[in-house]
Amino acid sequence: MSHHPSADQIVDLYDRHASIWNKLRANHFIDNKWIERFASLLTPSANVLDLGCGSGQPVARYLIETGASVVGVDSSRQMIALCSGQFPAQEWIHADMRTLALNRQFDAILAWDSFFHLKPDDQRQMFPIFRRHASPNALLMFTSGPSYGEALGIFQGETLYHASLDPREYAAQLHDHGFELLEHVVEDADCGGHTVWLGRRLP
Repeated sequence: MSHHPSADQIVDLYDRHASIWNKLRANHFIDNKWIERFASLLTPSANVLDLGCGSGQPVARYLIETGASVVGVDSSRQMIALCSGQFPAQEWIHADMRTLALNRQFDAILAWDSFFHLKPDDQRQMFPIFRRHASPNALLMFTSGPSYGEALGIFQGETLYHASLDPREYAAQLHDHGFELLEHVVEDADCGGHTVWLGRRLP
């Protein structure tokens, strides 16, 4: 399928607006329900891979405050710079999640409000990457759209691209890559309308 031109402008948009995004997002935590749920399932001092970590606020900040060790990855240099300045004790990596190869495994992987910026084919290619970076029994949580297709939002007056696979395909991808589905909620009204997938890698 052809894609809206904004699909290739996401990193540039976030780079240019990183500071204002950080200010708007830092204390805007209407999605805390699922981040708290995710954190409640972590083992003490768990190492978490946060894919598309943004500025680290408020999600990584919350995980750090609960005692987790966070390795954050983002394609935006400006976002990673904000993370490094705000949370210098954690590890922050400027990289594209679509080509990530850290040769490490983590107790949990989070791709919150980031994975859904990828084109559908790129989302499909992420599941082997999730698998390679997940320890046995590792948690995996990500957000998606409610149905297959593209959705265009607006940030700072510019088009912001989102896409989603069909829910049945997400379920199949998780199964095929060794993850059991723990919870799935479509457009959770208690979480700002997020569609959430929570899984665990089988031993």
